[in-house]
Amino acid sequence: MIKETNNPIIETLINTLRDVDTDALRFRHIVKQVSHFLLYEALKDIQTVKKDIQTWKGDMEFDVIDENDMIFVTILRAGMPMVDGVNEILPHVPSGFLAMKRDEETHKSVLYYDRVPKCDGKIAIIVDPMLATGGSLCDAFDVLVNKGVRKIISLNIIGSPEGLETIKERFPDVELYIGKIDDRLNEDKFIIPGLGDAGDRSYNTPE
Repeated sequence: MIKETNNPIIETLINTLRDVDTDALRFRHIVKQVSHFLLYEALKDIQTVKKDIQTWKGDMEFDVIDENDMIFVTILRAGMPMVDGVNEILPHVPSGFLAMKRDEETHKSVLYYDRVPKCDGKIAIIVDPMLATGGSLCDAFDVLVNKGVRKIISLNIIGSPEGLETIKERFPDVELYIGKIDDRLNEDKFIIPGLGDAGDRSYNTPE
């Protein structure tokens, strides 16, 4: 299932990310804001659990999200502001990290770092700002499936139709929430219009 969040606030924020004059600090802040919106949308129908809370009127029982039933996973380095954003909303959810490098000739990703804690039977929420070919995201899904997660939710800021088609073909059961589906990939497999390299722009890394 793929859902594009047709919301003018999110679209405005994403278009601010496209602006080359948006500096790194503002860029990271906006990425976190968009992550909040995507998480709200993804979890709006999630089953809650009862929790006893000490209120000013004494102990009372309320519905809350079970943070122990989830794990956040991000793909380094571009996904770091996104995982910071979702952790602001649900701070007790553990986080895992995957590092992949794209081969500029084959355009395929190579996994070289896996720091995802035990997550069998959990809901895995993976955050990655840009979904281009879908290759690295599919590789991340493979890692999570092999670790025994029961459900995968993907939060992405922008993506290409080609990449989304790859996700639908290989992982039709993944729930994917995306801020904006852009026009296409160019011959170098970059998203058009896109917003540049999200990792470089987040951390002032020279091209």
